Amino acid sequence: MATAQEILEQDIPTVLQQKPELAKDINSVIHFTITGDNGGTWTLDCTKSANWVTKGAEGTPKMTVTVSNDDFVKIRAKQLNAQMAAMQGKLKFKPMDMGLAMKLAKLLG
Repeated sequence: MATAQEILEQDIPTVLQQKPELAKDINSVIHFTITGDNGGTWTLDCTKSANWVTKGAEGTPKMTVTVSNDDFVKIRAKQLNAQMAAMQGKLKFKPMDMGLAMKLAKLLG
């Protein structure tokens, strides 16, 4: 089973290399706070043209996403619907930016 770290450090950069228009569309700094086992903080900086993901909180985020490692992995594997997870409080966005959250869904989906 993948971990949030593998998804953030390997899967997301691969998707952005294949679809650079997603980074242009998001065009923001987003922090991911992963809780529980294999947790940590990562920065997704879609204002850059490469090296989008770094470990730790860097820059001023437009949004912070908080989710447990297990739920993040399930969302990525399409075993958990992101909208349902958000309604159940398992997936939190601060501040809630619906437009940005939808763009992020395209990247993770």
